[in-house]
Amino acid sequence: MKIACWQAASPTTDDCPDSMLARLSDQARRAGEQGAELLVTPELFATGYPLSGRHEDIEEIGRSFAGRVEEIAARTGVSIVYGWPETSGAALHNSADLVTPTGGTQASYRKTHLFRNEQAGFAPGEVPVVQAQVGGITVGLAICYDVEFPEVVRQHSLAGTELLAVPTALMRPWTFVAETLVPARAFESQLFIAYANWAGAHRGLRYAGLSRVADPCGRVRTAGSDDEELLVAEIRPATLTRARATTRYLHDRRPELYAR
Repeated sequence: MKIACWQAASPTTDDCPDSMLARLSDQARRAGEQGAELLVTPELFATGYPLSGRHEDIEEIGRSFAGRVEEIAARTGVSIVYGWPETSGAALHNSADLVTPTGGTQASYRKTHLFRNEQAGFAPGEVPVVQAQVGGITVGLAICYDVEFPEVVRQHSLAGTELLAVPTALMRPWTFVAETLVPARAFESQLFIAYANWAGAHRGLRYAGLSRVADPCGRVRTAGSDDEELLVAEIRPATLTRARATTRYLHDRRPELYAR
């Protein structure tokens, strides 16, 4: 299966949900033309990161965005992972959904590990593993800071996740997360990771770019620089099978010791 990571240029002050959706439609079309079945976009794609605005405006964006993304997926034939601000009563979650061309929204995940200032504005999710099927592959969802916790990725692997899709908003100077931690997480937990970041700057933050797809051997199949680009890579279940037979971390674990 081919997958795509869209390293999107961070939105400007003139961007609105309609313009973001138009950009998404174009990139989903391009991904489909290159044979990709899944497109992963950055963290809080619907609004840009960091989030600002009134609660009622954010709630309206969330309501309208989901249906429009489902239309794009159906029209292009490409499944899409996108980030958005999800309201639940008075609570606000940093969320990501996986939408398929024929089934609509198949998985919705709320970020469980909140980074610094996020803790003041978002409520953490309480469900660590959310999955859906795309092209015969079990796809799990995590968001940005989540992937920096080995426990999160290991839980996914033990639950059967084969590809972990990670919308992110990684900023400089933490480039080592993309360059070192992401391939290490893929290797130590024996799965593929698709890590999709923003490019450029937004509201005083400078994003690192460096989106990538890492495989269960710890190899980077494709990687971005720091400009907007669409990255496409092929992932094969046979690679996963061989990697798990060669590197037996999952088999050789001794969980009876870890509870101590």
